Amino acid sequence: MHRLRLTGRAVTVAAVLALASSTMTPARAAAAPDVVAVDFAQRTGPVHGGATGMLYGLSDPGVPGDSLLAGARPRTVAQKAPDGDQHPNGDALVVADGFLAAGGEEIVVYMQDVYSRWPYENLGIDDYLAKVDTMVRKVVRERPADKDRFVWVPFNEPDWIWYQDWDALKEKFFGDWKAVVERIRSIDPQARIVGPNEARYNPGRLRDFLTWAKGATCGGGDCLPDIMAWHELSRDSLAGYRGHHEHYRALERELGIGPLPVNIDEYGNRRDMSVPGQLVQWISMFEDTKVDADMAYWTYAGNLDDHAVRTRQANGGWWLLKWYADLTGETVRATPPHPNVPDTVQAVAAVDEPARRGTVLAGGGAQPVRLDVTGLDPALFGRQVDVVVSKTTWTGYEGDALKPPVVAARRTTAPGGKLRVDLPGGDVMAAYRVTIVPSSGPAPAIDAPWTTSIEAESATLASAQAYDQDTTADPQKYATSGKRDVGSMNQPGSAVTFSVTVPRDGRYRLGIHHGTNKVPGRHALFVDGALDRLVQYSATLGWTYRGRTDVEIELTAGTHRLSLRTSADGTTLLPGSDITLDRFDLTEITGPARAAYPADEARLSGGARLTRSGAGPAITLGGGARATFFVAAGQDGYHDLTLSYRSGRAGDLDVRIDGRAVPGVRAARPGDGASRVRVYLPAGISKVEVGGFAGLHLRELVTVRAGQADAAVHRVEAEQARLSGAARVVGAGVRPTPPPARTWASSATAPPARSPWTGPPGSGRGVRAGDALRQRRQEHRARVQHRRHQPVPRHQRDRRRDGARRVPAQLRLGQLLAPGHPAHPHHRGRRPRPRQRERLRAQRRSAGAGPVRPRSGQPRLATPPGRGPRRAASRRAVPGGRLA
Repeated sequence: MHRLRLTGRAVTVAAVLALASSTMTPARAAAAPDVVAVDFAQRTGPVHGGATGMLYGLSDPGVPGDSLLAGARPRTVAQKAPDGDQHPNGDALVVADGFLAAGGEEIVVYMQDVYSRWPYENLGIDDYLAKVDTMVRKVVRERPADKDRFVWVPFNEPDWIWYQDWDALKEKFFGDWKAVVERIRSIDPQARIVGPNEARYNPGRLRDFLTWAKGATCGGGDCLPDIMAWHELSRDSLAGYRGHHEHYRALERELGIGPLPVNIDEYGNRRDMSVPGQLVQWISMFEDTKVDADMAYWTYAGNLDDHAVRTRQANGGWWLLKWYADLTGETVRATPPHPNVPDTVQAVAAVDEPARRGTVLAGGGAQPVRLDVTGLDPALFGRQVDVVVSKTTWTGYEGDALKPPVVAARRTTAPGGKLRVDLPGGDVMAAYRVTIVPSSGPAPAIDAPWTTSIEAESATLASAQAYDQDTTADPQKYATSGKRDVGSMNQPGSAVTFSVTVPRDGRYRLGIHHGTNKVPGRHALFVDGALDRLVQYSATLGWTYRGRTDVEIELTAGTHRLSLRTSADGTTLLPGSDITLDRFDLTEITGPARAAYPADEARLSGGARLTRSGAGPAITLGGGARATFFVAAGQDGYHDLTLSYRSGRAGDLDVRIDGRAVPGVRAARPGDGASRVRVYLPAGISKVEVGGFAGLHLRELVTVRAGQADAAVHRVEAEQARLSGAARVVGAGVRPTPPPARTWASSATAPPARSPWTGPPGSGRGVRAGDALRQRRQEHRARVQHRRHQPVPRHQRDRRRDGARRVPAQLRLGQLLAPGHPAHPHHRGRRPRPRQRERLRAQRRSAGAGPVRPRSGQPRLATPPGRGPRRAASRRAVPGGRLA
């Protein structure tokens, strides 16, 4: 089914979102909404905040960024045993300092990840005990002050690794569990044990284990774990988890144990990671039951389980993690229409009485949603409230997202403590944050720009094909907007063409959701039939692992035809142009990038408190009190940072960005004021901490891009530096200067063709299309020098074991696969046999392409230069899954 989804500012303001009291009616008829009842009078306990832990979310110190980690603030992470061989990085000891500094609580140590193979090689319990002894002693020796922050998982998924046949191996498992637990406690008597950590909830096995563990003796105590753990790794878990948790608590009561804390230390599928509308369904379940839970690790180590865009940058899913980490106070009853039905709207809500603030996080449904809010105590919220709705949606796994826009805002009354908030439908991948506070200061306002989205499969296709990516039928597929994409763009005439109507003359940002197959690529962007530029795509993990590339174009008011093509001249394929296209987002650029962070969005520490007065909310500082904001920058460069406040006297403000002091920020006089300072922010998330003297009341922080100041940046080319050792300059060359930008008229008056110049967005540089292959070869040589050995990801080992198709070996740049080639992603046949492979190699050699590397069984996921440290590949098997 083709789908064309359009959204615009007029729709956003007038009809998409209505905020009204319970006595008001909608302005126009609409589809019956899904109703979520939120009762702020029914408290369900303190906010636990444990639902966004991560398995191998961290890899190395500073990766993917300390500010990103602090913003998401996971309570738990699960990492490999010290000096383990399962992955090249992700060592629990190595990442501990950064995790704990970001507010983390527990590091879950996967002890069997000391082994190199998956499933783990079984060398006998004596071999394993020796390794257990070494790793526990190392943690006790190196972390004596906080060794209690490390909790130990003796066995990972024993229901299918080492002890699958329960009837035959039950007693052996009991004996091995006892031996490992006794060895751990002989070294650290206070060590906490996590288990049994099975791949799914197995009530029969769990009953047998708990019954035995309660009566057995392990080092002077019983053999029960200190933390109960199992995994929820299927779409059905969205329907069954609450039943599993309820059954487990009943089993505890029956056996007379616990209640033990619970950690679901692996959950979710590929389609869930990075997608706000999917994640909110999992978060609501785990927060409802007050457990810790760690997102599964399917792709890279060190990218916060698919929520970091390379280094420092956040995607749309990260902002939901941050919103969840911001919740304070107590949770309240939020009742969705279908609590245990996958892929339906779910919600979590909380109230912070000292801050006089209510918050609701909701999403996950395709239908419109109505929040029926009750229990708003007038003593807490007053008779008039300000309601602000922000939206975060999917931006791809590697598509960066700036601060989520405010899509609706209203000052309204809440008679009888009741309120109705209508949320739009249609974006099943989005999540919303609704904040309700007493009215004060200026009325809240919308700040969302005009934007429209077009699905690639709804466009006009030439020599290209739309493919189904049904993540409902197969949740192990990577997320895809609209569950379809466009691929097989491998002919000189391949093109995807679509029309857009823009409201006014100006500059627009075109965001292209794409998937490349481990190498960079290019398309030609035509506007109204004329070549505008070459679009350079960065490498992604595969055709269905989505990145997003942004380009800026000038358009006049009216309708225009945009086309992405594999050839700039209609005859010659651009290098790497066989790229999957998923969705196009066109957003108006209204001026320098600006973002406002009001007092309600700050995290408070050191005794800081939020107060409300007629002038609006403010944070009372003084002494060690601090307000922390997580600000987003779309690109490296200078920004003006403005702090608004009310001060009782003149004095200095203590402002720190990522821990570095910013001098010269001062309140010049008593009363209301603002101080501005120009700072350099790297692209991505930066942590801004603000402190000050007693009597300072901070109202807001605002950032504005100051692009003109970038002329002061001092740049040094690497080849101009002093070289030593084996360092040498390679691939030196000079790039020409691009011509000035053009403003296209409407489609009725198409401009003449011009030379194909392009460059990275915002770089100010360009290259001739004819030089593309030469430049790509230079980039390829640079990447080869940066490669390091990567172990074979577990899911790929299992696929090879099952006889499924392997990942193609890295190809030389400029070589493209025809649709009929057995290694092509859309080829349905088997891969070539040995003689066929030799014949293919001979054909390539005769064509002058050079030898093909043998299929070594371990694809090299090289990171292009300048993209930050590399991360390990994924670890989990997907039995029967199709390799993306």
